[in-house]
Amino acid sequence: MKTPSRIEPLVADGLVDAVLRQLMSGKEAMVYVVQCGDAVRCAKVYKEANKRGFHKAADYTEGRKVKNSRQARAMAKGSRYGRQEQEAAWQHAEVDALRLLAAAGVRVPTPYDFHEGVLLMELVTDEDGEPAPRLNDVVLSEDDARRYHAELVRQVVRMLCAGIVHGDLSEYNVLVDRDGPVIIDLPQAVDAAANNNARAMLERDVDNLGAYFGQFAPDLRDTDYGKEIWALYESGRLLPDSELTGIFRTEDGCADVDEVMQIIEAARKEEAARQAGRAAAGTA
Repeated sequence: MKTPSRIEPLVADGLVDAVLRQLMSGKEAMVYVVQCGDAVRCAKVYKEANKRGFHKAADYTEGRKVKNSRQARAMAKGSRYGRQEQEAAWQHAEVDALRLLAAAGVRVPTPYDFHEGVLLMELVTDEDGEPAPRLNDVVLSEDDARRYHAELVRQVVRMLCAGIVHGDLSEYNVLVDRDGPVIIDLPQAVDAAANNNARAMLERDVDNLGAYFGQFAPDLRDTDYGKEIWALYESGRLLPDSELTGIFRTEDGCADVDEVMQIIEAARKEEAARQAGRAAAGTA
């Protein structure tokens, strides 16, 4: 096929030999299958900000680090340079997240290069060597649903242990290769410690998984892995292999107001008696 204009600089630089075909078009990017020497990979071409489907980018970029104070000021002012830097930071976020998560043992595509707004990465394939299907295109048995759900919850835990929350995880952002689920699409990934929306996003990610797999194994809809995972993380007890139950109970601990008032009144009377005793001793 004809080489898209955005990929032409990669061809000129020898990173891509040929574009074989378009793989998919999403709300954030176009993805192509490309030939790179002897390897077949995919090239993710990010769409411009005004053409993306993400309308709440501010929720995701909160807490992200920037290169320097000049960049931060430009981004805050919304100048042309600032918008360019903000767009570059959005795109680099996926590259950084993929590298970090791959090192942490999370099943994500291996990133190879990022050039001129195009991410070259591993083409995830099925057992026949064809591009792996998305989870929502796979027919699941109840056993497969339970296994994939457990694997993905474990991947979410590993991601959080690495300090990252996907933020948009669903059956549409998971591929299924010969070994199971592979998580994709991470430009909106958030810093768990620096983003005030991280908890809500993590719980939503996990709830999305429960709702989807619950179509095949209904009891998964009643699990509470998201809250359980975050509680362990917040308390500093979350580990990549932490044992999870899917059960979370809030500690209501409602105070008995009458009892509290009785304790206060008893203490007041005790103090009044003490003061009276001291006064009597002083006049004796």
